[in-house]
Amino acid sequence: MTFRFLSAAALVGALAAPVLGEETADYATPKEPAIASPYTYAKSGAKAERAKSAGEAGAKVIGGEVAADGAWPWQVALLVGGAPVSTESQFCGGSLVMDRWILTAAHCVHMQQDDGSYADLWPQDVAVLVGTNQLAEGTGDLIPVEAVFRHPSYVGGGFDFDIALIKLSRAPQVPYQTIEVPDAEYGDILNQQGVTTIVTGWGLQEGGMASAELRQAEIQVLDRELCNTAMLEARAEDAAGGFGYAVQTLGVSEADAYAIWDELVARAPKPVSENMICSGTFEGGKTSCNGDSGGPLVVPVEGGGYIQAGIVSWGLTGMEGRGCEETALFSAYTNISKFVPWLNQVIEANP
Repeated sequence: MTFRFLSAAALVGALAAPVLGEETADYATPKEPAIASPYTYAKSGAKAERAKSAGEAGAKVIGGEVAADGAWPWQVALLVGGAPVSTESQFCGGSLVMDRWILTAAHCVHMQQDDGSYADLWPQDVAVLVGTNQLAEGTGDLIPVEAVFRHPSYVGGGFDFDIALIKLSRAPQVPYQTIEVPDAEYGDILNQQGVTTIVTGWGLQEGGMASAELRQAEIQVLDRELCNTAMLEARAEDAAGGFGYAVQTLGVSEADAYAIWDELVARAPKPVSENMICSGTFEGGKTSCNGDSGGPLVVPVEGGGYIQAGIVSWGLTGMEGRGCEETALFSAYTNISKFVPWLNQVIEANP
């Protein structure tokens, strides 16, 4: 059986929404993406300890709201294997794309080892909670994992090619739905500035509090180049001081220094690659956060229903270097349409 996806002939209702203006946003200086393992964070107990000291804040995903019971029936939670169902054991999200197949982020299942190397989680390290919006004992169906498949081009500690599949040991025994993903042509239609998107998850809320209730936030696709410009300008600003010191110390002429700097900036890789979708708001304050990783970014389609365009991949760290930047204008999501051939290959090879 091949992986299900919608063709470009399908029309997305979100494209009818007004496209954002050409004006540039007043970007706050973004911090770098966090690279800490969400699995290790949950298993170590650090997530539970952080929750104890979290400041009192609005009970919502950053800028979001509580999802209605039964909403987003393809959403699943990844939990530390063998641990009770709770916010402390939940470390990532995912989505049901077939009865026994979960789509998630590669960085959710590819962990750094004690010797510094990276390796995939063993199936027994993970359990998947299906069919509930509540992280509580006795809710949903907690299903063992049969196999984990990380995209072969994903490199530990990075975020490009950030996609993975998890095969469940059995189909869920509670009500659920699967969600479709777009092919490459339809994916290009969805990845346009102004398209409405919705991100869901149990990630940290404002103030660093964990959420036992599934939450949602409506955001928009932003132009990838605008997001890259914001990130690269921030990186250049951080690097400028050290570069100026080196120029003075080495006695490099002003003309040569400018030429070297321009070449250096031109060679810097773009943080938001073509394999990613940039989504957020120009006013900021709506974003995914720790624990949302691997979850779905969906787009409403004409006539009702949704299609999953992205996977929560990375966001900007807070000003203190931990947690999320709660005023961030955007987060990055894996563009699923770029990986449909790989998804089909894995599923067909593992019936």
